[in-house]
Amino acid sequence: MNINELGRLGSSDLRVTRLGFGCVPIANLYSIVSDEESLATVRAAYDAGIRLFDTAPQYGHGLGEHRLGDALRWHPRDKYLVSTKVGRLLRPVPPERADGKQFKQILPFMYDFDYSYDAVMRSLEDSLNRLGMHKTDILLVHDIDSWSHGDRWPDVLDAFMSSGYRALCKLRDEGVVAAIGGGMNFVEPCQQMALRGDFDCFLLAGRYTLLEQGAIDEFLPICEQKDISLMIGGPFNSGILVTGSALNPHYNYAPADAAVVERVRRIEKVCANHSVPLPAAALQFPLAHPNVAAVVPGARSTAEIQSNMRWVAHPIPQEFWNELQAEGLLRDEVPIPEAPMGTTG
Repeated sequence: MNINELGRLGSSDLRVTRLGFGCVPIANLYSIVSDEESLATVRAAYDAGIRLFDTAPQYGHGLGEHRLGDALRWHPRDKYLVSTKVGRLLRPVPPERADGKQFKQILPFMYDFDYSYDAVMRSLEDSLNRLGMHKTDILLVHDIDSWSHGDRWPDVLDAFMSSGYRALCKLRDEGVVAAIGGGMNFVEPCQQMALRGDFDCFLLAGRYTLLEQGAIDEFLPICEQKDISLMIGGPFNSGILVTGSALNPHYNYAPADAAVVERVRRIEKVCANHSVPLPAAALQFPLAHPNVAAVVPGARSTAEIQSNMRWVAHPIPQEFWNELQAEGLLRDEVPIPEAPMGTTG
């Protein structure tokens, strides 16, 4: 894949690089990344041609937005796109009371969930201050799902659609943002939003990948009907599609169970048959669907940026994808990438 290739983001005027940059790792997810390394990583992504950057107030409790803004500060603002999120409002607390959970070093803030009209407006203003920017291009409502809200998530979605959704539409209608949508780890909330509102895009993490294609059943057909684009976050399913099946791999932010590990072993065998790196297949698979505009893996170092660039450009023969489908490792109805120049198929 050519990094300069652009994907259309729904019915908006935005065009996104097919490879994006997710800011979760530089916000100290699971381990601390130094200020210097985070700046170098974002700048390496920009220098490599990546022009889509996704962040959120949750990431490091404001740290992800601060670091992204610092790294991009003196680049022309019309040369890149920024996606951030609403749904959590940060409030200052004494540092000893700031619990980042999986984020290992955070700014002295905690958050409250708030999906109301006023909270959406305030959240965007707060994000712009942290970013040090006059605008964000894409604004997504964040984590209306069972992980964040348990069985109450449908009620939370109802409340958002009656209040915060109106704020998103107003911001888009007035040209404050160019595209609106949702950022989720689950298909069902995205599907419900797509049916009930007018959205440009969704950032769906971990649910349309080399390991999982359930989104093809109902959600992606709805996206096709309504001209909604997807950005695929978590294309490595929390790490197992980079590390492979060995060494206590992680899937869905937790240790992978035996069934997942065995499925990855089977995929690895097909990879070995065709000399295809597992992460290359993971990055390239989602992009074959016409409604997938970009894949947005995270990175915490310049080395990871370089690896992502190699993997997304690695030639993969058609026989590889055909064998995955023949082995039942990819569903028959999913689109598969076309063989690149120089390969057979």
